[in-house]
Amino acid sequence: MQADDLYFVIPTYRLRDVGETVELYDEHFWRNGHSLSLIVCDDSSPAAQEKYYSSLEQTSTHNELYYVGPREKEQLVAHLSRRLRDKRLDGLVKNLFRPSYGGNRNFTLMHTLGGLMISSDDDMRPYALMEHSPESLDDGEVSRGRLHRSGLDGYTRKSFDVVGAFLDVLGKKAADVPDNYDMGDVLVDTAMDLETNATKGLARENSLILGRGRVAPDAVVKMAQTFRSGTNDIDAMDFADLFLEDEHQVDPDDLNELYVLVNFRPAVTNKNWRMDCGVAGYDNTFGLPPFFPTRLRFEDYIYRLWIQQDGFASAHVDAAQNHTRSNYMRNPVAAEIFNEEVSNLLKRKIKDSVSRVDDLGIAFDYEGEVSAEDAAAILDKVRSMYLRALEASERASRPERREALHVFAANLQKGFYGFEPDFFHQNLLRIVDDVVTTIKGSIELWPTLVEIGYFEKSRRGLPRVRVANRRAG
Repeated sequence: MQADDLYFVIPTYRLRDVGETVELYDEHFWRNGHSLSLIVCDDSSPAAQEKYYSSLEQTSTHNELYYVGPREKEQLVAHLSRRLRDKRLDGLVKNLFRPSYGGNRNFTLMHTLGGLMISSDDDMRPYALMEHSPESLDDGEVSRGRLHRSGLDGYTRKSFDVVGAFLDVLGKKAADVPDNYDMGDVLVDTAMDLETNATKGLARENSLILGRGRVAPDAVVKMAQTFRSGTNDIDAMDFADLFLEDEHQVDPDDLNELYVLVNFRPAVTNKNWRMDCGVAGYDNTFGLPPFFPTRLRFEDYIYRLWIQQDGFASAHVDAAQNHTRSNYMRNPVAAEIFNEEVSNLLKRKIKDSVSRVDDLGIAFDYEGEVSAEDAAAILDKVRSMYLRALEASERASRPERREALHVFAANLQKGFYGFEPDFFHQNLLRIVDDVVTTIKGSIELWPTLVEIGYFEKSRRGLPRVRVANRRAG
């Protein structure tokens, strides 16, 4: 694998802080003997780019560092629109790449066409939190982890060769992956719903269990991921639960408990409902489906559906990373709860109506309908959290704790339209319709854009800037 065919990308909208992530991963790669291109895909505004781009220039890296920001993104979108030669499609192109979780990741797919892409979020770190005394995993158990109080003894940082772990499997047939990989149909999380990854309630310990099944020897591993410690995949509702349970906590955004891995082992599966794009790798040699271009946090759900087709497989590799959960420019917990509830509704509707899966996308029949029962189920769940917050405020012994609980409850009430059923239902319909319309149009256009992007990348390269930073020595 040549360095030009292997990319490490960091999708971000927090340019101010991404330099630290760049340096930590670059040093990790160098110590493990890897050379690859580093690309920061930045969703910041032009004003933020002008303000914070110098922080990237102040970094020191062994590998070449590239930047794709608002100017470069605008140039690529304009090129794609010109090549389509149809002004009516300009809106769809812009939607595919609009500032959003999925839109930014679609730029990473374009810039890594023809190679292997490893992606980590800007608040990930190249080590994991592991318990001091690992426990043996049970039969069929792929990983186990539990919550620990932050700052207390009992766990330590441990580093793994992230790139080496991905190179063991990405683009390879299942028959050719290392012998220490277990094989099965699907991984089931004991603490989460299988098909939405929604929490079943706050769990202080969980395991990933391998559902038995045959993986075809010639199935190609198209995507993979490391295990994750820190905040793992904890839902915003779980954050709220931790906040309500901890009498000493006065800010729901502050996490006083960390998810620590007890043990793990690698596995290859036919399905991957546990897809975590924050610590993922992809075989982008011949193109991949687009991420859902949405500001809701379910941009990677398309991959959980897409990977289930015959001939493709996914993997959890023999490495782990840590999520530090930056609160800088993060939505309040109440807003995250709203996003999660809408996302979970959309996941179920899309999954139940998938009509086609192919090399570069999927198709589904869902048109955006939301029943009064759908809306009521969400409101009942969140209203229960609201009442619990008010009850907790009455028990609070400190004024600052009582005030924090009142603010959290008020934010929930405001975010869910005062829990007024008709008003919430009306706005939920509007949001869902907009998201579904954007997703459907984007998926239909994507194969043509991949063809245009592939040709331009091989001919002249896609717009990006070589960051004039220092070379580490």
